[in-house]
Amino acid sequence: MEKQPLLEKLKLGDLLLNNRVVMAPMTRSRADNPDNAPTELQVDYYSQRASAGLIITEGSQISKKAVGYINTPGIYTAAQIEGWKKVTSAVHEQGGKIFIQLWHVGRISHPDFHNGELPLAPSAINPNSKAFTPKGFKETVTPKEMSLEEIKETIQDFRKAAKNAWAAGFDGVEIHSSNGYLLHQFFNRTSNVRTDEYGGSIANRTKILFEIIDAIKKEIPENRIGLRLNPSLHGLFGMSLDEETIPAFDHIINKLNDYDLAYLHLSEPFNDVSEIPYAETNIAERYRPLFKGTLIINAGFDKEKGNRFISEGLADAVAYGKPYVSNPDLVERFRQDAPLADWDQDTFYTPGSKGYTDYPKLAETAQS
Repeated sequence: MEKQPLLEKLKLGDLLLNNRVVMAPMTRSRADNPDNAPTELQVDYYSQRASAGLIITEGSQISKKAVGYINTPGIYTAAQIEGWKKVTSAVHEQGGKIFIQLWHVGRISHPDFHNGELPLAPSAINPNSKAFTPKGFKETVTPKEMSLEEIKETIQDFRKAAKNAWAAGFDGVEIHSSNGYLLHQFFNRTSNVRTDEYGGSIANRTKILFEIIDAIKKEIPENRIGLRLNPSLHGLFGMSLDEETIPAFDHIINKLNDYDLAYLHLSEPFNDVSEIPYAETNIAERYRPLFKGTLIINAGFDKEKGNRFISEGLADAVAYGKPYVSNPDLVERFRQDAPLADWDQDTFYTPGSKGYTDYPKLAETAQS
């Protein structure tokens, strides 16, 4: 059987991963309990997928103010920490490694989540999108521009969430600074028109990210911190590109070399941006030479493309999303060159085990 770069071990900070197949963070909306805490359902879901070299959990809100979707788990209460402890323990028992993604959605929220109060954002600009609320999809509203005090509180919320994650047994954390959520909103001039120290210049607009990293590394080792970026995101959640978008990400990624991070997790464009002004169409090709640490790449990869990117030196590991929904044993399927099961998109965000923990592994398929 031909050798697959995806199946080789990888040093990630001071961790050794069994392979380079990463389970990407995916919202699944199964924490449908008053505490928004993981339950035995999440224990089953993540432990089924523990053969991944690294699991990155679904986005988990760092505070009540960070919430923007129904039934998503948090990492800011004792009940949530206890729920996650069971998950990390089960994954570790299977020999896996697991990071939690720390999440604040910013303006992609709705007053229904905040007792009628406006969601927080860098600037009072409506993304003109839809929020998934307890009462169904609703139009987003114009958010409240964060005060300096609220920015400082949010930085501390990230720090506390990382401390809680460490207490819950996670191997590390991923800062969600991507996909049009709060930190991405700070980076982009179409969503950040502040005139204070967090707006204006590229250095000012990206400052919050480095303050969050500096805060988190007071609680957990620096080499257990990763982060996710999506430089060419366009058309999602009101995000668009301008002449300073890619230079802002160039600045961020150059500056990340000053840190001893676990990894940088980049997304290739989610849609065709070849005709979009200012877009970068080949993210790994642009940023692999720029970033000196471990690089994870994501979005639209199959086994062949993943192996090729690693063998060509464009990435150190590849993160898979939807294939992991329906193939809990994705690594084994890659190893055996077995076909992949199709996912059921209708059950991506519905409560219960259907479409969540009921996808069979290869051995179970053979038995049936």
